Amino acid sequence: MARTHARPAAAHAVTVPHCHDRCWDCGGPLWVAYHNHRTVHTLAGLVRLTLPVRRCQTPACPRYRKPFRPEAEGHYALPHGEFGLDVIALVGALRYGQHRSVPEIHQELQARGVAIAERSVTEQLRRYEEVVALRLADSDRLTARLQTQGQVILALDGLQPDVGHEVLWVLRDCLSGEILLARSLLSATEATIAALLEEVRVGLPVPIRGVISDGQHPIRRAVARVLPGVPHQLCQFHYLREAAKPIYEADRHAKTQLKQHVRGVRPLERALAGRTDAEAEAGRGYCLAVRSALTDDGRAPLCASGLVLHERLEAIVASIARVATKRGCPASWRACSGS
Repeated sequence: MARTHARPAAAHAVTVPHCHDRCWDCGGPLWVAYHNHRTVHTLAGLVRLTLPVRRCQTPACPRYRKPFRPEAEGHYALPHGEFGLDVIALVGALRYGQHRSVPEIHQELQARGVAIAERSVTEQLRRYEEVVALRLADSDRLTARLQTQGQVILALDGLQPDVGHEVLWVLRDCLSGEILLARSLLSATEATIAALLEEVRVGLPVPIRGVISDGQHPIRRAVARVLPGVPHQLCQFHYLREAAKPIYEADRHAKTQLKQHVRGVRPLERALAGRTDAEAEAGRGYCLAVRSALTDDGRAPLCASGLVLHERLEAIVASIARVATKRGCPASWRACSGS
């Protein structure tokens, strides 16, 4: 859709200089032939860029009269992009770091003063994904980093979004955190997993000193086939989850029993509806605290949700008791404490 109003004037003006004034091929001078102008939306406001374009004036040079734009132009925005790299980075952080929806990201950018359409937010998400993919595919950077550490501890896992869908297999280095290979496969046979391991092994500049995965038999056989003699440790989380099953079941039963004793929150909220006094506000706050404690399930096996619920309910009861001791105990608070 075309613009319905004129773009406001840029708040900042920047002339982007060149890093070189001599031609890379012939060594002759690069003369400024003309200037380009470009407006970029950044988090700090609109920036008007002035870009001097140079050309080599040596007729025998293979780069004769070819334009050279300033190298620092890429510091502000991608080629032909209307929004700065800081806007693209913020869009990616909100989407993948905070799991915001496109309308929520659009509202956040508008609150920061960035004039952007909701459809353009989706385009910036695509640009962010392209930049991330380009960085992951930078073999020179990855090679240099792996050579510095001298070895790789390979983590292998398959992620299936839903039953019947392709499985995304991710091979990652545990020491650097770098993703070495990611590929979707329809089946997880020994042959297909072995092919992934072989592809990573051949492409690495350093040896693989260890492998971490879950205990699926195709993975075990593939690791033994491609990486004979390399230590293969099964995932500690799976070990811990299996060992904590009896404790998890007992904790879940205890949480169920606790929930049966915490009753009467909704009647209390109904009784306080329409009231604006301090007692009603405090009562609603305690009701919300109880609801929050009940809905937080935790994550097994590292978090015993039943014990967490017990601790939070004890804290709520202790708080009500302190208030009751200082100011007396209204009937609604006695009911909340007794439930």
